[in-house]
Amino acid sequence: MAPCRDREAFARFMPPHVLERIMSHGSARLQRCARMTLQADAQFRLRNASAPAARPADSSRPGEVARYIYTAGNQEALPGNLVREEGEPDSGDIAVDEAYRWLGATHLFYWQILQRDSIDGEGMALLGTVHYGEDYDNAFWNGAQMVFGDGDGELFNRFTVALDVVAHELTHGVIEREAGLVYADQSGALNESLADVFGALVKQHHFEQNVEEADWLIGEGLLTDRVNGLALRSMANPGSAYDDPVLGKDPQPGHMDDFVRTSSDNGGVHINSGIPNRAFYLAATGLGGFAWEKAGPVWFDALTDPRLERDGDFAQFARLTVDCAAKRFGADSEVMQVVNQAWIQVGVLS
Repeated sequence: MAPCRDREAFARFMPPHVLERIMSHGSARLQRCARMTLQADAQFRLRNASAPAARPADSSRPGEVARYIYTAGNQEALPGNLVREEGEPDSGDIAVDEAYRWLGATHLFYWQILQRDSIDGEGMALLGTVHYGEDYDNAFWNGAQMVFGDGDGELFNRFTVALDVVAHELTHGVIEREAGLVYADQSGALNESLADVFGALVKQHHFEQNVEEADWLIGEGLLTDRVNGLALRSMANPGSAYDDPVLGKDPQPGHMDDFVRTSSDNGGVHINSGIPNRAFYLAATGLGGFAWEKAGPVWFDALTDPRLERDGDFAQFARLTVDCAAKRFGADSEVMQVVNQAWIQVGVLS
């Protein structure tokens, strides 16, 4: 395993531009929820993310998961009160039990498919806190654990409802420990994309979906039926996930010709991630079958490659995936050719 590099910035699931849009187009209650979420996020970034003083034990056996689920009781203190730990039965609290189940599914994927033992590769205990804040419209990784809000109930459901959201946040921990990608500009968008890629792979693996059966949506089930949209992001067609009077239109580009230059959202990390997301979709569907069998391991090889720089851009990562595909499957392999072509199609390579 690569040495742990500097901690990444506070990585949240909900794009700030969505919350900002709600503040100008939502009802008075929704504006309050969005404002409180943005304020909570801003305040959290000012604190030092660190492991709990009495962190529970890691797994004692390779490949064995150790889950600890807490509730914040709609407060903002972490980790909160422990309500379910490894091996215990359902708690009866749907958010607690979803977090427990989905963390287990994510751990299983990383161990069975990528031979990685938890976030740090050494059996790190998985900590999740639910019921964070009041009507909190977000989920995040803070450098020590995963945290999930309940949503506002009008636009967004609880953030544990979607397996890929849980897997997305856990993957931020893997990215932090392996690549330490700077959470800004292209390296930040790559960071978000990788969290989406492995979030999608975990979901596909759990539900045994091939590339044709998969929906390629990130956060499907998170939006309520009041929203005109399917999810927060679409890997197949960035920019098509939602088009709603309150949320606005999905702004993600799928090609470098439409790359968004902005000073907000750390340089558009949640927006421009659509470009590498689509590259992965094109590679996976071009290869067919199960995405975790070929495209997934190539992306993971590139993520864990020591040549990936902390401020690596799309082009550097693309070249690494092509090189990793050649090493894993052969320099003249179909995998290498399809991966290379996928990056050409989104304008990253030529």
